[in-house]
Amino acid sequence: MASLAHDRTMARARLVLIGIVGSVVSLAVAPLLMPSTYSWITHTTSESAAQGVQGAWVARLGFALFGLSVMVLVTARAPTWGRWASTAHAVFGLMMVVTATASVRPWEAGVSFDAGEDGIHSFAATAMGFAFAGGVALTSASRLQKGGRILLLDICAVIASVAIPLLMVAFDDSSGLLQRVMFLVAYAWYGREGLMAFPQSSDQTSQQQGSISSVSERQRQS
Repeated sequence: MASLAHDRTMARARLVLIGIVGSVVSLAVAPLLMPSTYSWITHTTSESAAQGVQGAWVARLGFALFGLSVMVLVTARAPTWGRWASTAHAVFGLMMVVTATASVRPWEAGVSFDAGEDGIHSFAATAMGFAFAGGVALTSASRLQKGGRILLLDICAVIASVAIPLLMVAFDDSSGLLQRVMFLVAYAWYGREGLMAFPQSSDQTSQQQGSISSVSERQRQS
């Protein structure tokens, strides 16, 4: 039974990392397939998946892979993250998948589009940002409760999730570049958690348990 659980955890961790890498590649390639009027500095990743745009399926695939990867990661990291953090990350993953199925309006004027689909995408993208910031903050709080520490990457992720949307409004001509920075931060955060999802060897577990026991012993003595 222990061996089966180990194998399942290994498989989920591999799926997460493969999915994240696939998403990175998809969103990096997507701008190359866009019309000449598309600029990766000005136009967002969502616009590379816009309605009626040839080649938009590549960016949509990137969104779907990222969202599904995060949802798989939740099943592996839930005991560490805690209930509320896991719920927030699951919402992030789900909303990312929604952005893959409901696309924004095209950036070119005069092209017909479905306003309802555009609205769903905008709602999902906004909810996704709140879920990411909340999920990272709640994960940090869970670490602190268990005697851990807040990571620099956690701080960067929360700051980026708040600051970058504001910067995108202030510097509209650089929205695409800024949003891609946000994606890189999210990839880095979830990628690290994906690596941490790999089961530890018995030696590593014993060392950690020994360290915890040593700390507890010193606390009792003091």
